[in-house]
Amino acid sequence: MSVLSSYRRLFALTGPLYIVIAFLARLPLAMAQMGTLLLVAGVSGSFGSGGAAAGAFAVVNAIASPVAGALTDRVGQRPVLLVQSVGGSLSLIALVVLAGQEAPWEVLAVLAGVAGLFLPQVGTLARVRWRELAGRRGGERFKLLSTAFSYEGAADEASFVLGPALVGTLAALVSPSGALVLAAALLAVFATLFAVHPTVAVVPGHRGAAGSRGARIGPLVLALGAGQLIVGTIFGSVQSGTTALATAAGEPGLAGLLHAVLGVGSVVAGLAIVVLPERFRLADRLSVFAGAIALLTLPLLAVDSLGALAVVLVVLGLAVAPYMITLFSACERVADPGRLGAAMMVLAAATSLGYALGSSTAGRLADVAGHTGAYRVTVIAGAVAFVLSLVIRAALHRKGRETERVPHVTEETGADEATVMV
Repeated sequence: MSVLSSYRRLFALTGPLYIVIAFLARLPLAMAQMGTLLLVAGVSGSFGSGGAAAGAFAVVNAIASPVAGALTDRVGQRPVLLVQSVGGSLSLIALVVLAGQEAPWEVLAVLAGVAGLFLPQVGTLARVRWRELAGRRGGERFKLLSTAFSYEGAADEASFVLGPALVGTLAALVSPSGALVLAAALLAVFATLFAVHPTVAVVPGHRGAAGSRGARIGPLVLALGAGQLIVGTIFGSVQSGTTALATAAGEPGLAGLLHAVLGVGSVVAGLAIVVLPERFRLADRLSVFAGAIALLTLPLLAVDSLGALAVVLVVLGLAVAPYMITLFSACERVADPGRLGAAMMVLAAATSLGYALGSSTAGRLADVAGHTGAYRVTVIAGAVAFVLSLVIRAALHRKGRETERVPHVTEETGADEATVMV
């Protein structure tokens, strides 16, 4: 089956309008962190203060996301998303208003944290919907889910390229405040539309359901979350190293564009991963893609020009997206169905924490040893990703053997879940 036909079959489950809504609804999260940094830095005159406010947003969002995911498992996505869209929009507007009144940066940092509390992880919630939609297609389930998670991985990457680009453009043409106002408007409109879209009916929640009582996030899901922590570390450290190299080359304005190159490679690979055969199991994919990351980070230690860096980042991106998509796909296979929203949010939160860890650690090393010092963090993260993938691979194989010994038919689809390959 071709790539185009795979995506046609997938999008037929929801219609094209849903695809547009779900993509635009995730842009505010991609815009808010950089927008907060630029806004607070401009008001306070300190990038340190701006970074602290952006960090408050990221950390609170990472902590709150699994809680929000657990709530969606319990009461459904619609009520949680409606609260998040309203609360997040009002928080971003309040941040802009108080910044206009030249409030102390500490107050702005607190408001940034409040915004982080509310902004939804739309891409993660969309993955949960795809699971239920694909599950109704019986024998097509594995292929549809593979296509869905490939698309969502690419969409997330595209949003985190487009979001900061929008912020940078609006900050230059209008102001950082204008960028955050746009983020608030997108959140109010499209997150609300995402909340009330008919597809939300497939995830009504499991309030009082016996299958969800006592369910916990297992160690294998936490291990997959550690894999996403590494993905975030790679992105964060690459951003710091790229900024250091671009600044040393006298072209600091190219740092954002060069970092986006990594995302472009990821988008391309993410969309193309659907062509992989089903017999190439998730457990094996993970170690292959992690090994590719470990190898493809090594050239970063040798780059000494922006042109060479662009080439290395494009190629590296071709491995990062498949690795990330495989982690989310494996999470869908092994998580308790009644806790899937919370499990997915653990992975999303780990990505944000890893980004903060990678950027801060690599930033300190860049001050001492330039861009090469920063990229050492990326290389170490790649090596850790490979070692961790071997551990997860063994656990996924054990999980697959256990599933094969205990087949059962789902009530909704009649599909034998023992055929799901991990």
